[in-house]
Amino acid sequence: MKDQANKLLKTAGGFTLFELVITLTVLAILIMGTLPLAQNSVKRSREMRLRETLRQVRNAIDEFKRDTLGACPAGTTNNRIGPPPPVPADPRTRVVIDDCSIFDTENIDRYPPTLETLVEGVKVRQRGLNLTGGGAFGNTNATELNATDETKKIYLREMPIDPMTGESDWKLRSSYQSKDDDSWDDINVFDIRSASDEKGLNGEKYSDW
Repeated sequence: MKDQANKLLKTAGGFTLFELVITLTVLAILIMGTLPLAQNSVKRSREMRLRETLRQVRNAIDEFKRDTLGACPAGTTNNRIGPPPPVPADPRTRVVIDDCSIFDTENIDRYPPTLETLVEGVKVRQRGLNLTGGGAFGNTNATELNATDETKKIYLREMPIDPMTGESDWKLRSSYQSKDDDSWDDINVFDIRSASDEKGLNGEKYSDW
């Protein structure tokens, strides 16, 4: 009876020091194993935001470029005078940029002069009459504009933030620069890249995306 009572007391006394050490060791191993998975999940989420941001900005740059077709002859820096040019073959563009003063003589390709230009917007005119569609002019549809009406078109709602750096510190490249150029020549914005030199889960640098 006495031996049985001692066993019951030992059992009721809780874990031994050895058992606690083993338990803590197992927990530490589990935590160390799951921590990289959690970190990769956060990193993957940021990478998805980066890809989406790059896609949106590059689409905005391409849309701006399409809207310059027929807008400003090479060397023109004053606002265009006269009726807007005819509708081009590309059906995606319904307006033409009507403020040639935003282009200097170096920016012959007529890409956005700055990233801020896409956010601030530019003055545009409808390319032709009786075009359908809307959404680019706030409460005014393209069908409600005539050839002499002028409005402002916004290409980006706000300055894009690089998810990898948390700032709008993108590496810019003009249409006259190669992909390997590290400094922007200030002529136009042909492409943007992340300013982060870190590598993604795919092994590539974010600045190469």
